[in-house]
Formats: sequence, C-alpha cells, structure tokens
Amino acid sequence: MINYNQAKKILIKSKIEIKNELINSSKSINRINVLDIYCTVNYPAGTNAAFDGFAINSKDTNKLNKNNSQKFKILKTISAGDNPKINLVKKYETVEVMTGALIPKDFDTIIPIEKIIFHSNNKFININNRIKKNQHIRYAGSDYKKKDLVIKKGTIIQPSHVLAFKTLGITIIKVKKKPNILFFSTGNEISNNKNIVNWKVRNSNSHYIKSLSNNFLFNFVDGGILRDKDEKLFKKKIEKSIKSKIDIIITSGAVSAGKHDFVPSVIKKFNLSNFFKGVLIRPGKPILFAKLKGLDKAIFGLPGNPISSSACFRFFVYPYLLNILGIKSEKPFKAKLKNNYFKSKKVIRFLKARLTSTNDGKLEIQVLKGQESFRIKSFVESNVWGLFKHGQTKFTKGELIECYSPILSNINIFK
Repeated sequence: MINYNQAKKILIKSKIEIKNELINSSKSINRINVLDIYCTVNYPAGTNAAFDGFAINSKDTNKLNKNNSQKFKILKTISAGDNPKINLVKKYETVEVMTGALIPKDFDTIIPIEKIIFHSNNKFININNRIKKNQHIRYAGSDYKKKDLVIKKGTIIQPSHVLAFKTLGITIIKVKKKPNILFFSTGNEISNNKNIVNWKVRNSNSHYIKSLSNNFLFNFVDGGILRDKDEKLFKKKIEKSIKSKIDIIITSGAVSAGKHDFVPSVIKKFNLSNFFKGVLIRPGKPILFAKLKGLDKAIFGLPGNPISSSACFRFFVYPYLLNILGIKSEKPFKAKLKNNYFKSKKVIRFLKARLTSTNDGKLEIQVLKGQESFRIKSFVESNVWGLFKHGQTKFTKGELIECYSPILSNINIFK
C-alpha cells in the first residue's frame, strides 16, 4: 500500500489530454482558459467625468482667490453617450458634464455640482479659488491599456472575469473542453427509491458528484447501478467507453477486498500504464486509480461509504481534474487547532472540521465529532477539510493544521 504523496505523483504522471474549444465569453463561467487573455482596447475608451459637475481648464483658475473671482460661461451640457466635440473653446468657458460623459480635450478638471455657484440665470458659474488639475476625471486607459493582461492561462473563469470580458469587448475565448465523467454506483443494496427497506441504501454518492458538475469543471454521465453480479457488464461498459467521448470513469463501491468487490479485478484485465490500489489514508483507504495505456482514459474506484467517496473525490479526483485542465495545484491554508486530536502514525487523516475566526482575525479549526465514513451529520456541519499528516500521532491545541476549503469556490466557509 502506498502513501498519499506517492499516489499524487502517479496521478501527475498519468495526465490525459483534454482538447480545447472556442466559446462565447458570456458562457465561460467555471471554464478554464488555455491562453493568456490580453486587452485589445483602452478602458475607459475615452477620458470621462467621474462626477456630475462642470469641466474647466485648470490654468484659467491659477490667479483666482476670494478677492479675485471669475465668471465662466456655460457652453453646453454633455451627458454620457453624447458626442463631446466643441469647435472652439475660449478662456473662462466651461461645459456641464454628467457622470460618464466624455470630456472635451480643452478641459482637464471637474468641479462637482455641489460646489458650483451659478450666475446670470444659470448661464455662468463663478469660481473664486484655484482648482487643481485632474480632479474627478477618469482618463482613457487608466484601468486597462491595450495589451494589458486580463487573466493568465489556467484560470477558472468567474463572474468578475465575464464582467471584464464584456466591458473590454472580449467575445470569444479558447478554453478546455469539459471532461466527460461516467459514474457508476455499485451494490445490491443501492436504491434510487425514496422509500426503502432498512437493508437497502439510498443512492447518494452519484447525486453528490452530479451536483458538483452543475457549477464545476466536468460533464456528469450517470452510468446507473452495477449489481454484485455485474462484473462482466462492467467490463463491457469500460470497453464501450474506450470508444466513446468519456474521459474518466468513476465507480463508487465494490473496490475493497470483499466477495462482491469486483472493480479492481475487472480493471486489471485492461492494459494499464499506471495503477494503484489502496493508499494510507482515512477515510478512503481502498481507493483505486488506473490509466489505460496508450489512451486518454482514466479510472477512479472510490469507496462506497459517502464520506469516503466524498473525501477521495476531493483529494484525488479534484486535483487530477485541475492537473489535466492546466490549473495550478491548490495550496492549503493553515489554521490553529482548537482541540487535541490523536490518530495512527502511518496514515493521513482527512477530517471534517469547522473553521472559525477569532475576534482578532486568527483562523481556528475544530475537529468535529463523528468522523466515521458513514456519518453525514458532521459533514453537513463542517465547512473545511483538515489534513492531519502521516508520521505524527498527537496533534495539540494551538498547532497549525493544513486546511482545504470545499470544492465549490463560492461557498462561504464562515457561514
């Protein structure tokens, strides 16, 4: 049985190729761009007003003070979307500008409307102090200039990126295709019915992973339930998948060493380039991985208990997806342990935990009760995974622990 670091190395060298495609940027949420994306325009496109007010030439106010005021003639009003062109601007002239309006080239500063003193039926404004240059003006290209980097390749595109794309006129981007994952539940006990007898188990693992696909990185294909005697059927399913657009096969259950745990024996019948079965972790020790030799196809065998399956998806399948999609591997953050914890020295423990912050902003992690792989209550109450490393038995209060957030990035871990 290998350790977790050895398993991760096998996953890294077992990378499969995921092809690229061009898509509309408005439909790119949670997709992965394969090229650096650069700005092709200046933004703002033109120098414009940050406030409602009056635009003037600051040089016209150099000698003004309380004892030496000056009237400025109002030439016109310019609103956002108006053509700002003025044929001739003389000294001591001004234009009224609305927020977002383009500023004519003869003006270089704005006086907010709240500070304006009007004269002669609002045909003039009076200024009795020196006005600094560049006040309340948003200059062309002050946010993005042509050829500025918008996002680096390998970025998971978020709503803020879509906002930038549409603002900057970026309409088509190249992204990684979504990997197609074929998922099988296994076992005579698994049922899709709402009402079940007590010797049956509701099919939850497939629904959990399907829910991740709704706003994550892959397409979910439900392969249904494989029963205890479906060993030959499973082999045919794999053979069929080899000729299809399926990229990854995932099974849940039938991966340990029991009488009906047929998944490992079936997978070993295929020509494999990389393989491991069993990792020194809890939960999820029986996990299996295989890469089909010469093919861009991979197989994960997850344990059947819901938390074992969830943990193995989080710490094996998810990092594998990041790698094949060209995303940098994630880095954990650390938090102080709130309660002592003991474990076996040889294994890594992935523990359901609760992350909170102290009044002075320090992160703390509490290991929750109910860590058994069948217990879902503590999973619901958790908001973070704690990774408790191998080679250590006792973890004491105040010790820094590596923490991993839930897969979905939009989850508020402090809620």
